[in-house]
Amino acid sequence: MTGTVAAQERDQLSLEDFRQNYRLTLRRFLPRRDEAAREAAYDLGRRAFTASISLLDVCRVHHDSSLELLSETRAAEQGEIFETTGELLLEVLAAYDMTHRSVLDP
Repeated sequence: MTGTVAAQERDQLSLEDFRQNYRLTLRRFLPRRDEAAREAAYDLGRRAFTASISLLDVCRVHHDSSLELLSETRAAEQGEIFETTGELLLEVLAAYDMTHRSVLDP
């Protein structure tokens, strides 16, 4: 398999795949917030764009994943969790936006 074909297959992402990957990325991002976790979020945003997942779907998945996580969290920790989930969303959206701009303004 050539590198181009492998990259195309990797970029094919269904909404359900995105949802599962977002949940996993969010749970990995929470304790670390390190460069590797940010890179995973960035890659997820780029892949969402190339798979034609809408921004509304990205935001809905973020919302649902955040609510799920917050429901499992003690009240005293919910503020920090809320801020961290927002930070992840910004990483994903930044990559989505940069990819979108590169397509519009080559």
